[in-house]
Amino acid sequence: MGVLMPTILPKDYSHLLGKVKLSDQQLLQHFTSYQGYVKKLNEIREKLALADPSGGNYSFNEFSELKRREVVAFNGTYLHELYFGNLAETGTTEPDLELNEALQKAFGSFEAWVKNMKGCAASTPGWVVLTYDETDGSLRNHLLYEHHIGLPVHQKILLALDCWEHAFMIDFGIKKADYVNVFFENVNWEAVNQRFAATAL
Repeated sequence: MGVLMPTILPKDYSHLLGKVKLSDQQLLQHFTSYQGYVKKLNEIREKLALADPSGGNYSFNEFSELKRREVVAFNGTYLHELYFGNLAETGTTEPDLELNEALQKAFGSFEAWVKNMKGCAASTPGWVVLTYDETDGSLRNHLLYEHHIGLPVHQKILLALDCWEHAFMIDFGIKKADYVNVFFENVNWEAVNQRFAATAL
């Protein structure tokens, strides 16, 4: 038996409504999806507190299944918080000098990094994240095929792009590329700059 974890409460991102180039209907549906992951994370942890780990098994066991799915709900929760946290009104800020230099060093230019991100977005139904690699201090783009598959260890996420259809289908249908273009017009660079600055702490 485990210890019951504190209940996680979903954050309020309603300040984005009417402020980005995504419709309120699209955002509200996305908020609901995010809240669903928070709910499932709490539910899984409540059940884990009562589940017996002694019967853990690769094929099937209640404890085993809960542990296997816990990371899905966990990443589904916190990737969404990173995503909503790096959205803002059009043209609010831009990468600061240090981040811009790091992007140029890693990808050749800011434009090359954007092109790389877009290529990653076209390659996954899940997520694309810009990370700071703690093993060598470089910046990297990683694609997550699902919430919990594709992110190497020792990575600090600086920017998260949700590529799941629920993030764009209402506004863009199957035109994911158009959605990705709009995403880059609404990046909250102040938030990304702060995340990058924190890697030096």
